[in-house]
Amino acid sequence: MEKEKYVAYVSTYTRGDKNGIKIYDVDIEKGRFIEKDKVEITNSSYVTISHNAKYLYSITDFGVESYLILKDGSLEFINFAPINGMRGCYLSTDYTDRYLFVAGYHDGKLTVLKLNDDGAVGDITDEIYHKGLGIIAERNSRPHINCARMTHDNKYLLVADQGMDHVNVYRFDATLGKVQLADIVHSELDANPRHIKISRDGHYIYIVNEFKCTIDVFSYEEKKGQPIFEKLQTVSTCEQEMGSFNAASALTFSDDHKYLISSNAGANSVVMFEVDEATGHLREIFELPVGGEYPKDASLFPDNKFLVSLNHESNTMTFFHVDVEKGTMIMNGPPVKVDVPNCITFHRL
Repeated sequence: MEKEKYVAYVSTYTRGDKNGIKIYDVDIEKGRFIEKDKVEITNSSYVTISHNAKYLYSITDFGVESYLILKDGSLEFINFAPINGMRGCYLSTDYTDRYLFVAGYHDGKLTVLKLNDDGAVGDITDEIYHKGLGIIAERNSRPHINCARMTHDNKYLLVADQGMDHVNVYRFDATLGKVQLADIVHSELDANPRHIKISRDGHYIYIVNEFKCTIDVFSYEEKKGQPIFEKLQTVSTCEQEMGSFNAASALTFSDDHKYLISSNAGANSVVMFEVDEATGHLREIFELPVGGEYPKDASLFPDNKFLVSLNHESNTMTFFHVDVEKGTMIMNGPPVKVDVPNCITFHRL
């Protein structure tokens, strides 16, 4: 049987390099990337792939861009669409691939856009500016939206607001593309909820808190037309030593959803958890250094045997061989240079 083939898309800021998306062929057996192509786009701070795996969407200055994913994994530009605000930091689609949600860190704005059948981004259907005052300290004094993800039943949009230390839960009208506040999931003071992931069955919600360096685990269900969240567990992403400053980064599930990965700036480490799919609970397997500065994103290869870390400040990707049974991670070859990388996503061809 022919082995499955993958490409990896890496989004980057464009400081002296106009190509904000790098495309790599993935060598599954060796746990390495082979440079394949690059796409001219400004400051791609995040990319996402539609649930039907046909299209890739990217943040760019002043809006978003859509691309058709070709048979070999290359990207063909479809269109640009403005978001009527400052540059976004995160985007995702609903589970019907009819809408695109954009989170705005700089202006605290959530933007909902219509998606056309051909993958093009259409008009804005809703836009919400978060309001409020956080604690009086630098970035936490006002709203900063950093993530927006739909629940698997396509009923509620979860929007993480770092500045306000909570996740807004919006009821989603898929006919009109409108959102309405239904609930708020509160985090600890100065926790900074950053990214959200949802278990494969949709019953468990994972929220990584940047400043607290923790992951909160919640159960989710809908009762009598209302979303119900119950906190089940909080785990640390790294050891917090007196006088040190660490910041947890993105969350990533393994391809089979058996493991959850996060990374830590300051400690410059990656942490791997085993996921109990029955209870939603996390069990730490290891927390180990990544050999680079500010690992902004990290991901397991689709076979769970290798891991790649995107080191934002040292401008590198580092690769490791992972042994889940032994709880080890060993450097696998030299770093690969890539300027200010932001996020990575694998795509099966």
